[in-house]
Amino acid sequence: MKLVYPVVLYPSGIPGGYTVLCPDMPGLVTEGRNLPEALDMAVDAASGWVLGELEEGRHEPHATNIADVKPDQPDGIVTLISLDMDAYAAKYGKKSVRKNVTIPAWLDTFGEQHGINYSEVLREGLENRYRSMQDA
Repeated sequence: MKLVYPVVLYPSGIPGGYTVLCPDMPGLVTEGRNLPEALDMAVDAASGWVLGELEEGRHEPHATNIADVKPDQPDGIVTLISLDMDAYAAKYGKKSVRKNVTIPAWLDTFGEQHGINYSEVLREGLENRYRSMQDA
């Protein structure tokens, strides 16, 4: 899932540095020593913020139209950041969810006899399916 959000950059106390706020993510504040670093930090912080929401079963926040975002200070810069949530979640996602599945009795007998970890097999299968769909 790709997401785009507006952010506002303000010059920080560090010469050349910026503080970044995302109006759609309450409490999100980050900064960088220069503009490229500040934008990288904004992408990382926003991705973590959204991942936390998703892992708690909530939806990603609605993105405000960039034209509607106005800096509070005259030297503020409004721009967009792009988040690749699939890549971020694959790298940093930690939360697991429990799912109940139904399988034929004969397959359960086979699995039990061979000490197969059902969760591992399902996870591997879903990860393989996910990767194949990303490559398509």
